[in-house]
Amino acid sequence: MPNSTEIKGAWNEMKGKIKQKYAELTDDDLTYEEGKDDEMWGRLQQKIGKTKKEIMSLFE
Repeated sequence: MPNSTEIKGAWNEMKGKIKQKYAELTDDDLTYEEGKDDEMWGRLQQKIGKTKKEIMSLFE
């Protein structure tokens, strides 16, 4: 199980990749707060026009 530092590092890497591919996204769009992950995914889906699964597949 990854620790919080590893998770935070992985998320920061993913944020960078998303921002490179979708320049219209802001840091606010990609802010992850505990308990607000559904809201963040909703913002991404709305702005990018893709499902959560499609967004996640960008990193596989």
